[in-house]
Parts: sequence; C-alpha cells; structure tokens
Amino acid sequence: MIKSPDCRKRFASAKTRFLDGALNNFFKRELPKVLGPILRSKLVEELIKLLGQLLPLKAHLKPGQMVWNAVSINTRADWANVRFVPVVLTMINEHDIEQLASGVRMSEIAKQGIARITKEAYEQGALLSMRDIGLLTWRYSGAISRYRKQYEKEHNVTLPHPGSLQDMGSCVSHKSMIIKKVEIDKKDPLTVAQETNHSPWAVDRYIKDFNRVRMCYQDGKDTEFISLATGLNKLVVNEYLKIIENTSNCP
Repeated sequence: MIKSPDCRKRFASAKTRFLDGALNNFFKRELPKVLGPILRSKLVEELIKLLGQLLPLKAHLKPGQMVWNAVSINTRADWANVRFVPVVLTMINEHDIEQLASGVRMSEIAKQGIARITKEAYEQGALLSMRDIGLLTWRYSGAISRYRKQYEKEHNVTLPHPGSLQDMGSCVSHKSMIIKKVEIDKKDPLTVAQETNHSPWAVDRYIKDFNRVRMCYQDGKDTEFISLATGLNKLVVNEYLKIIENTSNCP
C-alpha cells in the first residue's frame, strides 16, 4: 500500500471548507445510493451557479472581510459527520491599517488578527484551526501557532480554537494556564472559564483530572499506573505531572 504524502493528509480535507466540497460531502453522506460521483459533481456545479446568482456574498461583507466554512463548535474535525458553519472573518480592518501606518510591526498586526478571527468564528458557533488560518494567510500552521501562543502569553488568555477547547492537535498549554489560575492565583473557576473561553464544565474537568493525577503522584505511582487508574493517556498524564512539578515550586 502506497503511503499518502504528508501534504495530502494535512491539506486535502480542507476542500470541504468550500461550497463545492461541502455540497459534495452532503450528497455523499445523505444520498449515497442515489447519486454517483459524476451525477453528484454535476448537480453541485449547477447548484453553485444558482446560488451565485441568488446570493451574491459581496452584498453581505465589508471590505477586508471574507467567508470561510469552519468546523462547528458542536462537532470535531476528526468526526465522520463533521459539520461546518459559514463564518464572516475580518482579515484586516481600518485599525490594522492605522497601526501599520504608525510603524507597528506586521508580526504584531498578525497576532492581533489571529486573535480577532478566532474570536469572531467562536462567536458565530465555530472554531478556526491553525491550519485554517494558515490556508487563509498562505502560511504553515506552525508559524500561526507561534503567533497565537505569543498573543496568549502576552495577554494571559486562551483563544478559542480546536486545540484549546477540544484537546486536538499538540496544543496542551491551556490546561497549565487554567490550573495555575485556580490553584496558584486562587481564582474562582467560573471566572477562569470566562477568561480562557472555556465552559465551566471543561474547567471543572481539568481541575478534577489534575487532582486525580496529583493524588496518584503523591502516592508514588508511575506514569503507567496513573494512566491506567485515571483513564487518561500518557501524554496528558505527563502534562499534568509537569504542571504539578511547576506548581510545587511556586510560593
């Protein structure tokens, strides 16, 4: 079996973000025995022509804005029946231009822009991944992640995205921030939930998992045992252990 190139695995699924891909996916899911690939493709082509005539998107957008199909906050990108939500994103606005004209570095504008569009998507019921933003800005997701993390650190916040709200990808730092706010800063969990764009349920879950891991750790158990006892995978357990070590050194 020939292994798919990494670039295909990383980017091919993004086709479903566009109207033709979304419609193809819908008919394939809802009418698998009625429409074959050729008829499905032709039907989608005609529907897009009709929609283009009846619903010109430019009438609903401001200069600097665009429409993107992001994953619904009620589903996950790795689900079989993933759902998408069309969201309006402000890629650039007058304030950005004013800052650039005043000598603010483009990297600072980029960090602000990433924060802005992730919040806009979240307010419209969707989550933007770093790959999404990378595609929209012709950048690899790693560079976008670095900007996002810098913004979060500088403003002591957690932006809403799949890594922070759905534990997807390699993003795990949000747990550290939440636990620090509750355990070290002694903030109310509800306040922490608001500050980090998490639900109170999610914050409560992180704190409970942290306390379970800490109890096992204080009892001298190793990672293997803690993983089996708590039902958490080893990556998450090791993350909590690092948090425990860091918090134990705090005054």
